[in-house]
Amino acid sequence: MPDTVQGWFEEAEMNFYSIRHLTRYRYTHPVSESIMETRMHPRSDAQQHCLSFSLSVSPRCRVFAYRDHLGNHVHHFDIPGEHGQLVIVAESVVEQQHTVEQPEALDASAWDALDAMVREGDYWEMLLPSTFAVATPALVALAQKLDAERRDDPLTVVRQVNHRLFEYFDYVPRHTRVDSPIDEAIVSGKGVCQDFAHTMIAMLRHIGIPARYVSGYLYRGREDHDRSTPDATHAWVEALLPGVGWMGFDPTNDLAAGRRHIRTSVGTDYADVPPTHGVFRGETESELFVAVHVEATEHPPELDRKLPIPEDWSVLVEKAQQPAPKTLTAIETQQMQQQQ
Repeated sequence: MPDTVQGWFEEAEMNFYSIRHLTRYRYTHPVSESIMETRMHPRSDAQQHCLSFSLSVSPRCRVFAYRDHLGNHVHHFDIPGEHGQLVIVAESVVEQQHTVEQPEALDASAWDALDAMVREGDYWEMLLPSTFAVATPALVALAQKLDAERRDDPLTVVRQVNHRLFEYFDYVPRHTRVDSPIDEAIVSGKGVCQDFAHTMIAMLRHIGIPARYVSGYLYRGREDHDRSTPDATHAWVEALLPGVGWMGFDPTNDLAAGRRHIRTSVGTDYADVPPTHGVFRGETESELFVAVHVEATEHPPELDRKLPIPEDWSVLVEKAQQPAPKTLTAIETQQMQQQQ
């Protein structure tokens, strides 16, 4: 097993992260109304604590918030007036907690303990097929090829699946679409983090390990060599393990999720947790711009200070420009951001 998987507890002592996430929809003709949900507010739990969060929307409007059944923060708003673009800027400060060293493996009896957890707990949603994580014939064939079956112990199998998917897939931005089925990535051997995560989730569920999709951000330092795009959102997997609980794995980068992984939302798959999801009223074409900037510090920043504008912000926006995959002409057209 490569040393990179030890990242769970070998990371530098960078415990505080400032995040700026910009999204802009530009329309060729003004629309008369936009209704939008966002999931950009980092979670607060035993692994991390969100110290501050702000959401700015232009045109200005009133923003409402609620928590969904999985504890994700959801903000939503309605802009009824005519407008030619929609800009959303989310700013967060997050403190990552010191992680407890995790075992390299579990006892062979952990399979029985895992089955007991499932019988006695409310984990069925993370075992059933979902919109994008489905045990298709191609998925089952790949699971056999990668030796993803009940053997050794659950943690050992999850670690090996994480590593073998990293080796199997080539990371190719924009090779798949936001709504691509996993078979496209499996057959081609190419995809983005969303495809890696959906494939791993479906594979783990296929052998009876509850698994869920995590949407968030990944900080990349000078010494890190992640192959995922640094100026976009990220996706990885959490598996339920007896005696450990939910443990994160990043098949895109062959990592066990650690302090650099900043969680915003969890769900059965991407369909539950897109960073933006909404509709607009009008007949027009749309262009989507996305940029993400994550800054790490050893000490907490002043919470009342304005986050500095990164020098490379304009470059990030330019690089993140993604024209809409098709002309959006329906009165109610779904808008989503693709994970990178």
